[in-house]
Amino acid sequence: MQTFFRLGLAAVLLLSPLCVLRAQDLTPRAYLITPTHSNAVTLSYSFFSGNLDFNGALPVTDATGKYSVPIFSYYHSFSFFGRSANIVAALPYAVGNFSGSVAGEGRSIYRSGLADSAYRFSVNLKGGPAMAPKEFLKWRQKLLLGAGLTVIAPTGQYSSAKLINWGANRWGFKPELGYSQRWSKWVLDGYAGAWFFTANHDFFPGKILHSQKPMGALEGHLSYDFKPKLWVSLDGNFWFGGSTSVQGLENSLTKQTNSRLGGTAAIPITKRQSLKFGYSNSAYIRFGGKYQNVSVAWQYGWLGRPN
Repeated sequence: MQTFFRLGLAAVLLLSPLCVLRAQDLTPRAYLITPTHSNAVTLSYSFFSGNLDFNGALPVTDATGKYSVPIFSYYHSFSFFGRSANIVAALPYAVGNFSGSVAGEGRSIYRSGLADSAYRFSVNLKGGPAMAPKEFLKWRQKLLLGAGLTVIAPTGQYSSAKLINWGANRWGFKPELGYSQRWSKWVLDGYAGAWFFTANHDFFPGKILHSQKPMGALEGHLSYDFKPKLWVSLDGNFWFGGSTSVQGLENSLTKQTNSRLGGTAAIPITKRQSLKFGYSNSAYIRFGGKYQNVSVAWQYGWLGRPN
């Protein structure tokens, strides 16, 4: 029974945490246009706390989790065949405690270490040509259409001798289409994409095949500008699919049909620095973590070509 509990925690760790890097993202203005050779470094901290719902897949009760994820990321914009484009690289570190009961006996697990790194490339398809700073000052957003690709690399700490790892020992790919429309001070964003995963061929206790089906992801945001760089946003998403298999045997109870709702506020503090605050909560969870999330981020931006 202890093995069942730990396997359940492993499944949730693979599917639920690190929502900033997977289908559970709530990222307003992801297709924002910036001048070419814009740069930014961001230090963010997210705290998650809540229950784990195994949807009857495992005999575990009162399962809870609390974990935090500091992330360092770098952003750079450039011209891609005359269109505005950018890349983002993010490196997270995760620390968490998870607990629950099996047949009335309490169990707990603690993990700390590097999580899988994330890389995102996006390009504008309509409404946002690549612009130098002088051109950008005269430009006003209307309708934007874009495309993006996020890649999760298996760079996190992983050991097949452990059931619980922050690294998933597999690659993840998310192609996505993005829409953004501005009306005066209002901005409406919508994204539609799907996650695809390679298999983990070295799952516990080693040489075990663990795989996951594709997972669809939808996301929407409605934001309002009080003044330049000072805005608030209402955020929501929905993701579905992603049932997992071990040695080719699929567990249909791990199929996800989940959503989150939340809000974001961005506040400039100097010409080059800003703060961003976020809160989200589970709206509906079929399988995974019913977490509340509080996040804060500091960003420093500048213009200039890399030397």
